[in-house]
Amino acid sequence: MEELWSGQLKKVSKKVAVGLSGGVDSSVSAYLLKKQGYEVTGVYMQCWDSKADGCRAEEDRADAVKVASRIEIPFLTLDFRAEYKQKVIEYFYKSYEEGLTPNPDILCNKEIKFGLFMDWAIKEGFDFVATGHYARIKNNTLMRGIDNTKDQSYFLYLLNKEQLKKIIFPLGEMRKIEVRKIAKKVGLQNFNKPDSMGICFIGEVDIKDFLSKKLPIKVGNVVDKNGEIIGTHDGVYFYTIGQRHGFKITKYYGLPLYVIGKNMEKNELIVGFGKDGLRRNFEVSDLHWIEKTPSGKINCDMRIRHLGVLNKASLTEVVKGTYIVETREPLLAVAAGQSAVFYDSKGVVLGGGIIL
Repeated sequence: MEELWSGQLKKVSKKVAVGLSGGVDSSVSAYLLKKQGYEVTGVYMQCWDSKADGCRAEEDRADAVKVASRIEIPFLTLDFRAEYKQKVIEYFYKSYEEGLTPNPDILCNKEIKFGLFMDWAIKEGFDFVATGHYARIKNNTLMRGIDNTKDQSYFLYLLNKEQLKKIIFPLGEMRKIEVRKIAKKVGLQNFNKPDSMGICFIGEVDIKDFLSKKLPIKVGNVVDKNGEIIGTHDGVYFYTIGQRHGFKITKYYGLPLYVIGKNMEKNELIVGFGKDGLRRNFEVSDLHWIEKTPSGKINCDMRIRHLGVLNKASLTEVVKGTYIVETREPLLAVAAGQSAVFYDSKGVVLGGGIIL
């Protein structure tokens, strides 16, 4: 272990608060920072606790405690349950009710991990905060992580330059397989713990079941692209563009049908074949640029979902704050409410916006 990392160790004496989730990534991040000489404190953020939703907060916190004990660092718990419900989950419900498909992980990073947690850490005298994200920061510039199968820069495009000065991503230059090897070698009990999936801080949930706690069943018609009624659904807000299950079809087409549109006023779900859902252009708003706002036509790489294919795209501002995005290749399942994130050719995150 010493041999493996000796060339990368740089003795420092700075204080860093590590968001310790109980997973292997944040655990190894804390371990590596301590090996580099940082004064490390592990912090578990309590944001949800309903076991009925599949939440594993109790188990995750227990894992985080064991890791902190193993690598001999102080451990704290911060209770953000009320703020998380207000800032993330209420937005989640409201967006679906309006027919959008939000990304709660992006908002969770903005409001909780690099909002409340970071504010608390700086106020408490920490020099940095760190998490187990697979992304890189170089010269206060956010970049994709080198592990293309784990890169999480998509979720981080709302960070700004001042925040980047105070953030460390220890795993940005590493691959997941290396992280698990380190965890096993140093005796972390969670070395083979499965990756967390689903909604940030809650876990993998059935979205329809989760939404049904706030949004009632509202049966409506499924129509094809010509407006012919061909089935029924349980409420248009339960579905997202590109979805191919969860609605009932009474007419046989021979090929799978996908959601290609939603009429919120009529509570109609519009379906079609895969090719019917392809788009080469769409609009984005609520743009956030990490550097200064670019001028003129912007040529870049773009993805519209986490680990989605990087597509060549161009952006042109049509009205202040709203851009038209044109892609070289047609894209499937471009969903309003999701984020489009833009990169340069070297993997630098330029910024992103919300798809209209």
